[in-house]
Amino acid sequence: MLKSRFFTYSAGAIISSSLLLTGCANTSIPSNANSPEGVVQEEVEQSNQTTSNVIKSDEIQNIFFSEEHITISPESNYLLVLYSLLTDQTEIQVFPEDIIYEIQPSNLAVIEDNGLLTLSNDAVTGNTFDVVATYEGFSTQLTITVKYNLEDTIIIGGSEIPQITNQESIAVLVNKQRSLKDEYVPTDLVQPNIPFSFAGESEKKWLREEAARALEQLFEKADQENIQLNGVSGYRSYLTQKSIFNWNVQEQGEEQARRYSAFPGTSEHQTGLAIDVSSPSVNNVLHESLGSTKEGQWLAKHAAEFGFIIRYPQDKEHITGYAYEPWHIRYVGKEIAAEIMGQNSTLEEYFNESTPVSTR
Repeated sequence: MLKSRFFTYSAGAIISSSLLLTGCANTSIPSNANSPEGVVQEEVEQSNQTTSNVIKSDEIQNIFFSEEHITISPESNYLLVLYSLLTDQTEIQVFPEDIIYEIQPSNLAVIEDNGLLTLSNDAVTGNTFDVVATYEGFSTQLTITVKYNLEDTIIIGGSEIPQITNQESIAVLVNKQRSLKDEYVPTDLVQPNIPFSFAGESEKKWLREEAARALEQLFEKADQENIQLNGVSGYRSYLTQKSIFNWNVQEQGEEQARRYSAFPGTSEHQTGLAIDVSSPSVNNVLHESLGSTKEGQWLAKHAAEFGFIIRYPQDKEHITGYAYEPWHIRYVGKEIAAEIMGQNSTLEEYFNESTPVSTR
């Protein structure tokens, strides 16, 4: 009998979109008892021995998927496999054409008659949805989380630091080990309607449109609660990063510069999804003291409501590679932000990044 009812594919075990994630017999996935794929294969072999049996409705005690929660990467497929638990405690695979499926919300995937689930273009990292299967009056549910595999989003070789291939993703992970291309410039940069700590035109006032609109809502909420925030530094081009980094090296030395300043190409600011904010209460400077003010505490508490996270939290330098920055917020969308802030974690931890980011 099948024992496992819950299994989540880790980021390292997610199969790329070029392969078919499947629980059926005709698969190229090798059998390996120590891997998630091996679990699937073992279940397939057991189920094949019983699928030819005729199931009588009065013999059914329950129905279930082999897992209650799975994680798959964007643009992937997954072959749903449903089992029936009979009154004699045997478990039999249900023929897919006899199953009625419902997807909630419906825009994130489609399911063919053979049970093949295909994610839509609307399904992006951070989305979670449910598949409800109904058979002979019984129903069960499978929860699916969409999350890309980090290994599939970089190109290794040809540059000092692996280069990112999914720079347009709202959930893109940029750090000291994952670099944007030098020439990358977001195509939808706009200036959010918020107060800034300086006058005049500047690239520092730009953000990608989705992040800009979310930031406007965050600032509006802050203003309603008598919290005064100012934008300080948003988008930062590669050339600007290079100039800032070189200046910091001259002033502080390279080791100290790398703790607070991104090596050119590895700054989140280049994505147009990050912005430094401050408050008149600390003279609009970017300093750790912001975190102990009412403004900094309000920001940490409410940022996730609008899709932002404190990107470099306290006591997480060994993971992010950066010292505590209560002023640096990053837009990742409400679903991801709620999970990260709720667990007091980081974007690296969200993606199950097991290797700490060096501060060098």
